[in-house]
Amino acid sequence: MPNRYPGIELATRIVMKNLGIELVDMEGASCCPAPGAFGPADLFTWRVLGARNLSIAEKKGVDVLTVCNGCYKTLYEVNQDLKSDPELRERVNEVLRPLGYEYNGTIRVRHIAEYLHRDYGVEKLRGAVKKPLEGIKVAVHYGCHLMRPKLRRELGDSERPHLLEDIIEATGAECVEYKDMMICCGAGGGVRSYDLALSLTLTHTKIKNATEAGADCMVNVCPFCHLQLDRGQAELKEQWGVYYGLPILHYSQLLGLAMGIPPKMLGFEAHYVPVDSFLEKLKGII
Repeated sequence: MPNRYPGIELATRIVMKNLGIELVDMEGASCCPAPGAFGPADLFTWRVLGARNLSIAEKKGVDVLTVCNGCYKTLYEVNQDLKSDPELRERVNEVLRPLGYEYNGTIRVRHIAEYLHRDYGVEKLRGAVKKPLEGIKVAVHYGCHLMRPKLRRELGDSERPHLLEDIIEATGAECVEYKDMMICCGAGGGVRSYDLALSLTLTHTKIKNATEAGADCMVNVCPFCHLQLDRGQAELKEQWGVYYGLPILHYSQLLGLAMGIPPKMLGFEAHYVPVDSFLEKLKGII
């Protein structure tokens, strides 16, 4: 997010401040690290690095809030594993202590979508909307790691969820159903790096189905999914000669528009798919 789409971070900071929620920076934090590529290669080191990040939040006495599904998977599952396994926790701490860190299992890890839905509340979120996005049709993209694996999540039905629909519709927009909504964006597990053509096949399926369902945009809650769905459309045009031009928004950006925050403050200039036509559709609303 800070590297490819800093506008998502900016939008998140702005909307959370406007909602009265204080975000505390974790100085010295590293990559989560990435679950799909790192975890299967070295599970123990993946847990050590995740625990180091968690220990930084513990020292500050704050819970962790992620704006990315991959970060959520790593930090949430490492937190679960170490809380439930004292022996593993001690092995991890044997590595961390000489470096000045120690994991104690005193905090929670939550995704921003979960936090806004359960802690802040949908009705309160609806009350913060100043410019209801009525008439806007949104294709929802959950991404793989938010709802799955089912046995390690507590966010509802992993096949027919409503978490994102609830907070998206709080903005006044309408969520549209489209075929194969719950499939991967195409990037996860290192697929984008290993086999771009295969990853674009999945991206093409998602964008095509969403477009045919009449979506004005697609909303995600993960910067890596965002990259694949946004940059992936440019790659489909370059390599396949197929272009849909479906605007891709992170939820923070959609919420920002509905809260009346000027588009120029929400980081759209970093997007590969221009949002000009989408913003034009919002004229008279925002």
